Amino acid sequence: MATRLLRLSSALRSNPSLVKVAKQWRSTAPALSYEQTLVNVPPTRLTQLDSGLRVATEDSGAPTATVGLWIDAGSRYEDEKNNGVAHFLEHMAFKGTSKRTQTDLELEVENMGAHLNAYTSREQTVFYAKCLSNDVPKALEILADIIQNSRLGESEIERERGVILREMQEVETNLQEVVFDHLHATAYQGTPLGRTILGPTENIQSISRRDLQEYINTHYKSPRIVLAGAGGVKHDELVKLANQLFGNLKGTYESEIPLLTPCRFTGSEIRVRDDSMPLAHIAIAVEGCGWSDADNIPLMVANTIIGAWDRSQGGGANNASRLAAASAESNLAHSFQSFNTCYKDTGLWGIYFVCEPLKCEDMLFNIQSEWMRLCTSVTESEVARARNLLKTNMLLQLDGTTPICEDIGRQMLCYNRRIPLHELEARIESVTAQNVRDVAMKYIYDHCPAVAAVGPVENLPDYNRIRSSMYWLRL
Repeated sequence: MATRLLRLSSALRSNPSLVKVAKQWRSTAPALSYEQTLVNVPPTRLTQLDSGLRVATEDSGAPTATVGLWIDAGSRYEDEKNNGVAHFLEHMAFKGTSKRTQTDLELEVENMGAHLNAYTSREQTVFYAKCLSNDVPKALEILADIIQNSRLGESEIERERGVILREMQEVETNLQEVVFDHLHATAYQGTPLGRTILGPTENIQSISRRDLQEYINTHYKSPRIVLAGAGGVKHDELVKLANQLFGNLKGTYESEIPLLTPCRFTGSEIRVRDDSMPLAHIAIAVEGCGWSDADNIPLMVANTIIGAWDRSQGGGANNASRLAAASAESNLAHSFQSFNTCYKDTGLWGIYFVCEPLKCEDMLFNIQSEWMRLCTSVTESEVARARNLLKTNMLLQLDGTTPICEDIGRQMLCYNRRIPLHELEARIESVTAQNVRDVAMKYIYDHCPAVAAVGPVENLPDYNRIRSSMYWLRL
């Protein structure tokens, strides 16, 4: 091989015309346009097995792959007695099966050079593996073993209680997590979305093997599961493996089919005042829309107009986001981050910010002024910038097999299909300033917000004043 390369190199040196042709060919090869790039993304192939389990893949031919199981079951499907069981079950998945001990499982994954992980959200539980494309069958067999044959041993359950309680202590030091849990607790009070994912301490201490098994029997049904794959995955091979490995998963229910309980939004507030803390952490949100609602894309554009900023970033005063410019110029906040958190039938659209104790009122005034401007006088140039930024972020977030696999799994559960990138791009591009004003009027203007505040928040206006700033009385 080396000899052939040397011969080719000497031939090119001795014949300059060949080099000229090669350079000319390279320079005239047309670059793909942005639109062509979106259309040329590998298609997402979907197959539904007889059991109801769906297999969805995007084969990019990469040397690595991510495969995972997206299950339509999270803390939203729990009640007060078993709140925390979905997350507990996620921990128990890696503690051994009827075929493998915990040590065997860990060694097998290590020897493959793979990475096995899981997480629980309010609406979904996910188990996934990242590995070389050649190891996909082995990784999938491990995932199938984990969700179908977990031993749920009593000693492991007892040991895991302590692990989860330590995790709860760690979460309590992450003030952003704490504020968002409080925001859900007040916005969706009295409903399943108002509870935390980890559950209360008393539940963690009392959850039994029976509770875990009951949750599996109720929710781990094949019609509620999506097997997603991205990277170097062959769709037909994955379908064949799924038929072999998940044949024992039941699609029928012994008792009642668990239904999605509608979660009522309540405009309200939670304040945890602690003057010993150096900074105030505050979130304010209105009720947004669900994943599949037509208003979701304009709300995402509106969310992008508000943007995010941190004082460690340069150029705050020159930022296109008016709120970022005001925050940097007047030292209103250390950071802020707008968000659009969606669930199946509802959502939270708002902003989280961190500021000095005596800056709460000024920062909130600027935020609510920006919200009112979204409702009444947002410009086409701002919307055009936000559209471009949203499209860029959308593509950047799909960099790698794992984000793509996550996108496939989540969209299959939320939309029952994977929205192609060119369709999503066209939907974003169609949003106008009038669309943004319309959805802002519909969801923000004169609506009761939910507020969660932790730290030295004496300077934060009382709820009635916050509510009275949710509209403008102007001619």
